[in-house]
Amino acid sequence: MGDVPESVRKVDRGAGPPGCPVSRAADGSWVVHGYPAAREVLRSTDTVQAGLGIETVEKLPRRIRRPVLYRDGPEHREQRRQTARFFTPRRVDEHYRALMTRVAVEQVAALRAAGTAQLSDLGFTMAIEVVREIIGLTHSRPGLKRRLERFFPEEFGRPGLTSVRGLYWTLRGNANWLAIHLADVRPAIRAHRRRERDDLISHLLAEGCSEAEILGECLTYAAAGMVTTREFISVAAWHLFGDPGLLERYRAADEAERLALLQEILRLEPVVGRLARRATAPLTVGGTRMAAGELITVHVDEANADPEVAGDGPCLLRPGRAMEQGAGAAGLAFGDGAHRCPGASVAVLEADVLLSRLFALDGLRMTGVPRVSFKDEIGGYEIRNLAVTVPA
Repeated sequence: MGDVPESVRKVDRGAGPPGCPVSRAADGSWVVHGYPAAREVLRSTDTVQAGLGIETVEKLPRRIRRPVLYRDGPEHREQRRQTARFFTPRRVDEHYRALMTRVAVEQVAALRAAGTAQLSDLGFTMAIEVVREIIGLTHSRPGLKRRLERFFPEEFGRPGLTSVRGLYWTLRGNANWLAIHLADVRPAIRAHRRRERDDLISHLLAEGCSEAEILGECLTYAAAGMVTTREFISVAAWHLFGDPGLLERYRAADEAERLALLQEILRLEPVVGRLARRATAPLTVGGTRMAAGELITVHVDEANADPEVAGDGPCLLRPGRAMEQGAGAAGLAFGDGAHRCPGASVAVLEADVLLSRLFALDGLRMTGVPRVSFKDEIGGYEIRNLAVTVPA
């Protein structure tokens, strides 16, 4: 047993969790490492969303409605209740499965024609097509993928007005907002005003949202549904390429087993590794007393590897492992509580629809050495240079 690794993670975020589930960071904020304590924080009604640029959003005039990601309390719960219908298992199966299949077939055909492709491009195309259908961004001018790649670059600069670099990122950011507004959101709004549809934009128009507010919601869903799914597809493929036994199991499995296998990969490699909350009242988490106003950061990757919940070998891939304390197969990879990702089932299904077809290709192999970069604020990763090839 000495040759069994302690971890098969492809993404190294640093040291593992300390002995205690909750600790103090150097800046005085709280860090949560254990699964039960993390779930307490995410489900607590005495915490609100923090991080993710919320400080900038809070500077907006009060008359502007905040995107759902930045809202809390009864208003947030009501908005989530009203939009839940877009993500039910029945709707996913009836409205999005055929689209996923068509896009996957097109991507496979493009790969076979070219002989090689970057998996991040294939995955991003899949994610864009599905999420734009959910949102209603179906009247865009050509170039949506390019505009989104520019809006969500691999490396961000800090905007500002006191340096040339800061001014550049300020102007670039404003230009990117404007480009998506004019080329994607405004045409969609005009089309939806002419004919109502059963999607997010029609819902927001019925709620009386302005164009600026709809733009904010669209970009929130783009970040949550397009960018993260792209990375999930890449990391899942990386694991499958690197483990012949796992790949054989994936190829032979039925859909339910494949989805469970992908969720186990996501448990081990959550795309968003850090979730921040701010306490609005004194609360006790994992036996630790926290004061109102204090910042709490949940380390999702560490919580998902808590042996108290994941059992033995928590940093190994064991599809079908028994998760304790009612934890789902993906752990906290989609969050928990009021801000749990509503599109969890969409993301896992679209990953499987694409990957199952790619790995059905004879001679498919990975070339190049995948490169991992990080978004420090959310502990998120981006995987690039993972190329796939098929024989001519």
